[in-house]
Amino acid sequence: AASSVVPCSLFAIPPSPAFSGKPYLQEKVCQEYRTLGKENFRTLTIIANSQKYSNGTFEEISHLVREMVSLAETCCADGADPSCYDERSTALSVKSCRADSPFPAHPGTAECCAYKGLERKLCLAALRHPPQPLPRYLQPSDKELCQAFQQDPREFADRFLYEYASSYSQTPLPVLLASTRTFLSMVSTCCISSAPASCFLKEKLERKTLSLLTLTSNRICSRFSAYGKDKFSFSYLTSLAQKVPTASFEELLPLAKDSAELSSQCCDSVAEDCMQKKLLEHTAKVCTALSARDGRFADCCKGKNLMENHFCILTMLPAPAPKLPEAYEPTNKELCGKEGAVHTTRFLFELARGHPCLPEAVLARLYDSSRKLRVKCCFNKDPSACLDSKRKRIEAELFPFLEKANQLCGQYHKLPFLEFKKRLRETLEQAEPEASPAQLEQLLEQRVSFASTCCLPDSPPLLCASKV
Repeated sequence: AASSVVPCSLFAIPPSPAFSGKPYLQEKVCQEYRTLGKENFRTLTIIANSQKYSNGTFEEISHLVREMVSLAETCCADGADPSCYDERSTALSVKSCRADSPFPAHPGTAECCAYKGLERKLCLAALRHPPQPLPRYLQPSDKELCQAFQQDPREFADRFLYEYASSYSQTPLPVLLASTRTFLSMVSTCCISSAPASCFLKEKLERKTLSLLTLTSNRICSRFSAYGKDKFSFSYLTSLAQKVPTASFEELLPLAKDSAELSSQCCDSVAEDCMQKKLLEHTAKVCTALSARDGRFADCCKGKNLMENHFCILTMLPAPAPKLPEAYEPTNKELCGKEGAVHTTRFLFELARGHPCLPEAVLARLYDSSRKLRVKCCFNKDPSACLDSKRKRIEAELFPFLEKANQLCGQYHKLPFLEFKKRLRETLEQAEPEASPAQLEQLLEQRVSFASTCCLPDSPPLLCASKV
């Protein structure tokens, strides 16, 4: 029963027009506590808060969960004092604002603590840690899992829920819930089995689709959270353009819009099968549209498991750049017209498929810059003069930079790592003849760090934005 009811963390419930203030918060929380029962409520509070405060320590999350469960247990009981919930939740918000607060630290806490009463509680509720750049959970060996489980099953389950949920903090809650539940079921079954090895093998095969869904939905929703709907659609469009550069703008744009719509509907949805259902429908659309265009898509789409097909497409490296007609470039009038945003997107699409190894973070930066440029120039007294001066600078400075970034990631994809590093060192020595050995080493490490993190198809968007 617990799997179909998804709780909110106690202070993470947004205000509703139907209810306002403490009665709404109390009614919502107490309804969940009674429906789920204490143990399921506790488990799901660990998951929700580990996702929300993904940089919090296990001890901080545990302290928060204990307080929340105690509050619900005391104040949602039949015959509880009507003022119990308000008084206890106020005391918790006061505790959050202490310098020695045992709860997860957050940079925005001080601003929230300037408020009083309900405003403070709602402000604290809205705080959320940014997502982890990459999932950090590393599954121990089967033997280590069983040792930890047998030593203390409850402690094992709590630590696993914390580590897994904070690592996959952008995975939709119903997906994460199903994934953690089946994992803990696998461990508790196989660790008492007479043949643990074959039991784990069988269970892991059965969990494969759900594991891929957890991983891919975390990646999708991390991007959606970082980019918003329009920029996410652009990012998906350019990713497809680089994987199948022979496909046209008109063929790929509907797929990009479909992916953005899927994310907007499912990343925050509490519907149990939203992400899986919509993602499989989307994968079928991509396979139908692109299998005949490109052999690699046809290979990815052969399998009967659509989730595996989607993962195959997601991790596909860019294709070699084909011979393309001269890139479309919008006129000043088009850029500042009603369809200016579409013309800009089409231009960046052409740029992406002509530079298939250009990393996503660079294209995302171009997307932001192009929007700022249109705002700055199209509302200028002389839009054409403004745009013409920007074009000259773009040709002189931007295009050489794009060639370098494309070449850097192209070599990273093509060469073994040590060979890549050796070639890069030689290139830097030629480009910077006056640099000292220490400066060259610093430049080399900076480029290697960028390439190994941001040239990959699943690069973390916020981290790579800061590295561009």
